[in-house]
Amino acid sequence: GLRPSYGAVSRHGIVSLASSLDQVGPFAKTVEDAAIVFEAIAGRDQFDSTVSPKAFYENLSEKVLQPVDFKKLKVGVPKEFFEIGGIDPDVKELILKSINWYKDAGARIEEISLSHMKYSVPAYYIILPAEASANLARYDGIRYQHSEKGSSTGGFREIYYKTKGYGFGPEPKRRIMLGTFVLSSGYYDAYYSRAQKVRALIKQDFEKVFEKVDLIMGPVSPCPAFKIGEKVNDPVAMYLADIYTGLVNMACLNGLSVPCGFVERENKKLPVGLQIIGNYFNEELVLRVGNSFEQEHNYLNQTAE
Repeated sequence: GLRPSYGAVSRHGIVSLASSLDQVGPFAKTVEDAAIVFEAIAGRDQFDSTVSPKAFYENLSEKVLQPVDFKKLKVGVPKEFFEIGGIDPDVKELILKSINWYKDAGARIEEISLSHMKYSVPAYYIILPAEASANLARYDGIRYQHSEKGSSTGGFREIYYKTKGYGFGPEPKRRIMLGTFVLSSGYYDAYYSRAQKVRALIKQDFEKVFEKVDLIMGPVSPCPAFKIGEKVNDPVAMYLADIYTGLVNMACLNGLSVPCGFVERENKKLPVGLQIIGNYFNEELVLRVGNSFEQEHNYLNQTAE
């Protein structure tokens, strides 16, 4: 899976969730396939003013297949990625093993620090619901999309209530209510405004790190895949699974998830992903480095259970 830099791909035509976080990217069977799809969808769009003029990826799918000179590559590994509570020991072992493969190939591995990482999940789950509550307000049953009928005396408020009650599931409702709360009078400065300040600090952390390294590597998730519905009644635990990807999303950077092995749980093999993070609009290097790892290993021909 590839999450492009914010502004690399037009968001015209998609349902907006959180406008400052939404990024359109491909899921694919291989890194090469992801590059082909990304090259096709990236670039300027007259219907989306947020697309950057830097989003130019000519012949990307061909460049991705070129070999990487690992001796010139500097990889940063944030110490905070492995110090947080809750990271599965088997996941940690697989990620470190994968990073060591790059080291053996000649890359220089450096320990780095993202000092504000511990605030990323709380900030992420303030900014995202706040923007979601504003964006999803348009689905009111009046202008377009699904609409529940009201009674002859209920008026438009009844239509609102019935439409939103029927059309949104438990998680969207939770985020809309939370977002509406943090944007309400008296709470905006205490929550949303502070979260945006934290986001600025997170971006600064990454900018400083990318002055010293070319890429950052770490886990995609702190745990293997959990069962469908397992964490429905524990949203906090579910949100904490976003600690690595949400952090990168807050900084508007690009990242690639590459299979790097399996862990066994209840006699079933569950896949683990290595996350390769690049600086703004540096998807070419991220994809090339990910493709090199993929070509060397045989995880694509193994099936998770």
